[in-house]
Amino acid sequence: MDRLSNTIRPYAWGSTTAIPELLGVEPTGEPQAEMWMGAHPGAPSRIERGPLNEVIDADPEAELGARAVAKFGPRLPFLLKVLAAGAPLSLQVHPNLAQAKEGYEDEERRGVPIDAPHRNYKDANHKPELICALTPFDGLCGFRAPDEAARLLEGLDVDSLKPYVDLLHAHPEEAALREVLTAVLSADRDEMAATVTEAATAAERIGGQYTPYALIARDYPGDPGVIAAMLLNYVQLQPGEALFLGAGVPHAYLNGLGVEIMANSDNVLRCGLTPKHVDVPELLRIVRFEATDPGVLRPEADANGEEVYETPIDEFRLSRFVLTTDSTPRDLTASTPQILLCTAGSVRAGELELAPGESVFVPAGEKAEISGNGTLFRATVVA
Repeated sequence: MDRLSNTIRPYAWGSTTAIPELLGVEPTGEPQAEMWMGAHPGAPSRIERGPLNEVIDADPEAELGARAVAKFGPRLPFLLKVLAAGAPLSLQVHPNLAQAKEGYEDEERRGVPIDAPHRNYKDANHKPELICALTPFDGLCGFRAPDEAARLLEGLDVDSLKPYVDLLHAHPEEAALREVLTAVLSADRDEMAATVTEAATAAERIGGQYTPYALIARDYPGDPGVIAAMLLNYVQLQPGEALFLGAGVPHAYLNGLGVEIMANSDNVLRCGLTPKHVDVPELLRIVRFEATDPGVLRPEADANGEEVYETPIDEFRLSRFVLTTDSTPRDLTASTPQILLCTAGSVRAGELELAPGESVFVPAGEKAEISGNGTLFRATVVA
């Protein structure tokens, strides 16, 4: 197996302390948002043999295994991250596979440059994802029931929000959510900024369940996404709990440190809480306008001590081992590629000792035995 050297992305919303604390190093004072582990060409991990994407390109079947290559093609189909949110990420959705292919091909036909700020589809792949909390972790996930969203907005007692309350009460679920989100994102920017400011002032004054929205508004004053966020379920994860985000489900991460795994894609349609491009018509085509339970995942260990976070996705499979000094070694040898990440204590993977934040790539079929006193996440595929 190969020890990984990973890139840390300095996005503005990143925590300045969470990833340094995990790694046991001094903070730089700059935001450190995501540590990427994998073969994404934007920031591939490095091993002694070279950048991981180039190593895989040179002999896909040797690195990924014949089954994975046959099912997903000659590339690592997932990207693993440590994500550290010090401020809210953009409110966003991801397309399903058919929508991604259609959108990508359309922008290619129209000659939209791949790096254009208004480009929606960077590739033809979908981007389901899973976030597992390492610390208490706050997020937004899926729509509230319209009546619940109406009560939340109504409680602010802001006159300019009352038309949205009326819409939420007056229509069936799908139509109500669609009409209100469309109205919020299409409203006159100056008028909406005034509404957001008034709503944020009320949220700060009332506190309680309104506190998260007051905090969001401090980071994104006047942004329509503040009102859109109130349409969504507010979720607080405890360490070890996880959320799965499927296609069309609006979501945003607000605060905390977690392990994130996703299909290897960059496709994001933004709803707000961002200075970046928001394509309202395309967003409305992708969003699933239905109230959902966030579905917090709490895994249970099998006989081998492996705690699996079950998802309906084959491109990735995330599990966790909590090891103790008296645990028997676990054999993780598999016919699929793996990335192993230590997040606490000290774990031995093969001949390598892993401290928190350290990771290894295990080619398909290579012997992989783990032991130690700590926590290890295992990322692989279902093939």
